[in-house]
Amino acid sequence: QVHVVESGGGLVQPGGSLRLSCAASGSISSIYAMGWYRQAPGKQRELVAAFTSEGNENYADSVKGRFTISGDNTKKTVYLQMNSLKPEDTAVYYCNKFPEPIRVGSKDYWGQGTQVTVSS
Repeated sequence: QVHVVESGGGLVQPGGSLRLSCAASGSISSIYAMGWYRQAPGKQRELVAAFTSEGNENYADSVKGRFTISGDNTKKTVYLQMNSLKPEDTAVYYCNKFPEPIRVGSKDYWGQGTQVTVSS
């Protein structure tokens, strides 16, 4: 069963912008307690931005002031607006529940992600 579908990635020059979308379904009933994560080659997956269960926003220090999480609960869609992109933002971006990922059986579930490449 697919729980999230990420889209909107691509190749962008440094300083550019992208808007990622995450369509949630299945067991996810609300965009709250949802977040965006990323994994760069050779690195561990890290949290980028998230809504807490109360609807507050959390951001990694590395993206504060540049990225904004938003969402539409009627569409169960979470967005990540990324501005002033840097080469170090290059990664596969995933959305999932926050603070713990979706569990399917005994395993964590992750969608296919969307590739963001920042390069000149």
